[in-house]
Amino acid sequence: MKRKLVVFASGSGSNAEKIIEFLSGHPTLEISCVLSNKPDAFVLERVRKWGVKSYYFPKKDFDLGVPIVDFLQKQEIDGIVLAGFLLKVSDPILKAFPGKIINIHPALLPKYGGKGMYGHFVHEAVKAAGEHESGITIHYINEHYDEGDVIFQAKCSLEPEDSPEEIARKVQKLEHTYFPRVVEEVFGR
Repeated sequence: MKRKLVVFASGSGSNAEKIIEFLSGHPTLEISCVLSNKPDAFVLERVRKWGVKSYYFPKKDFDLGVPIVDFLQKQEIDGIVLAGFLLKVSDPILKAFPGKIINIHPALLPKYGGKGMYGHFVHEAVKAAGEHESGITIHYINEHYDEGDVIFQAKCSLEPEDSPEEIARKVQKLEHTYFPRVVEEVFGR
């Protein structure tokens, strides 16, 4: 019997798609569905071509947590992958899936994490600080933004002339390369 995973996403869904593609035909894991807090998030359209069901839930349902937990339990979900999900995960969801929720952050935590630090905000901060490297951090989540135990980090070198957009491209390449593999490693045990 395969372990069922769900992806939470708020945006375009490129990481969700890479994970779905990587796990397509996997012997023990499957992405059962994708949930989004935004009705117009492109991720909802992107994953349909893979035959993966997608669902929209309003922010209040994620904030309350109970409607999401009820839905996930009916779907018999074993783990949650946050892939560009911009809401803080509420306590009921954390309690229902202890140690079974992972996130990807587009920087080398503990730097450039916390509330409001996502996407271009992270890359702009990295550029403004004159960093020589950036990367990704895949971590378990807890009740605080970007403070859960680190599972994996990968780095990329930055050049002084790299724009925030170029930093984003370098980081996204790492995300697409490593995130699906780490999902398989964490949940395929």
